[in-house]
Amino acid sequence: MSLQVEKMEKNMAKLTIEVSAEDLDKAMEGAYKKAKNRISIPGFRKGKAPRKMIEKMYGKGVFLEDAVNALLPEHYSKAAAESELEIVSQPKIDVVQMEPGKDFIFTAEVAVKPEVTLGEYKGLEVPKTEISVTDEEVDAEVKKEQEKNSRTITVEDRAAQKDDIVTIDFEGFTDGVAFEGGKGSDYPLTIGSNTFIPGFEDQLIGANTGDHVEVKVTFPEEYQAKELAGKEAVFQCDVKKIEAKELPELDDDFAKDVSEFDTLAEYKENVKKELTEKKEAEAKTAKENAVIDKVIENAQMDIPEAMIDTQCRQMMDDFGRRMQSQGLSMEQYFQFTGQSMDKMMEDMKPQALKRIQTRLVLEKVVETENIEASEDEINEEISKMAEMYKMEADKVRELLGEQGLGQMKEDLAVQKAVTMLADAAKEA
Repeated sequence: MSLQVEKMEKNMAKLTIEVSAEDLDKAMEGAYKKAKNRISIPGFRKGKAPRKMIEKMYGKGVFLEDAVNALLPEHYSKAAAESELEIVSQPKIDVVQMEPGKDFIFTAEVAVKPEVTLGEYKGLEVPKTEISVTDEEVDAEVKKEQEKNSRTITVEDRAAQKDDIVTIDFEGFTDGVAFEGGKGSDYPLTIGSNTFIPGFEDQLIGANTGDHVEVKVTFPEEYQAKELAGKEAVFQCDVKKIEAKELPELDDDFAKDVSEFDTLAEYKENVKKELTEKKEAEAKTAKENAVIDKVIENAQMDIPEAMIDTQCRQMMDDFGRRMQSQGLSMEQYFQFTGQSMDKMMEDMKPQALKRIQTRLVLEKVVETENIEASEDEINEEISKMAEMYKMEADKVRELLGEQGLGQMKEDLAVQKAVTMLADAAKEA
């Protein structure tokens, strides 16, 4: 394999990777061996036809695509390592030459880690956050605990109303035809949660258990599925169960049940203390964020678009995993909210850019100030992980490996940089 690296504008680079004709032929031989048992040639038992005979019948390139698909990831990885570039995006691959008997040539366009020039970053002025906790905030927190300790009861003597949990089977139709992704069964829907398309949940108010309800909605004009955008739809819904929350009384018995305190007054006093501590932590985070925002504002860096796109895809993957853990596929989420993949990706860009800028400036501060995580700090972090996962510290260290420990060391150094910047900042 040979490699050429071309530096481009805006922290982009192009890798031109050339794989020998001999390696391409070996890959085609490998593709032949994998596929031969599926290919029938007159006069040969299945799986026994020679490669040349198959190529004569189907063309010399019959195994070319599979060979190239096998070669691409392997040789791109080798080229990325050999280039010694800090690549921060997925590659944009373009095949230049792909022909049996000739070298296989392709290019990979990638974003490289931008250089950061720090401006003023120490002793920056940030707004001071005043901390106070009102009686209304305490009551709201107690109300949350009351809700948490409610019990769900099945409702049989009345119709569904706001905040009820309605279990439904549903199927959606447009122009009388069922559409993909519009069907579900035993789905628990809280009326008023705004989980489904606007107007859907309101139409279940007043329904009784066993009722069949036709829910009529209109998909948004910018709906991700173009065939449904702006269209009217009818969901045929069967109400299988209605449930409501029954709240406990707010008295001394409630305080004993949910806390270590004997009276409601003592419990509320503790809630106020915890809210104060929470607000202090939030103020600390707000101060850190304000400092980082100013460091970013004072710094210079050129973020390539491909780096932002890669960050957006990572954020989208994380969001998809969270939805899946709640029993909802991304396709269903898009159906019910009227969102689309492209719209979500576009909306994520400012947040993705901020994440990238934050990490880059903090890494530069770490480098400039020679900040390092000590062995004691690393051991303490490993001990926390061991306690969290109920494992031995040595086992955690083993599972992390060199790469994981290196990442931990970097993250701890970055957090130390945040603390240093916040401590040096002036509140006004």
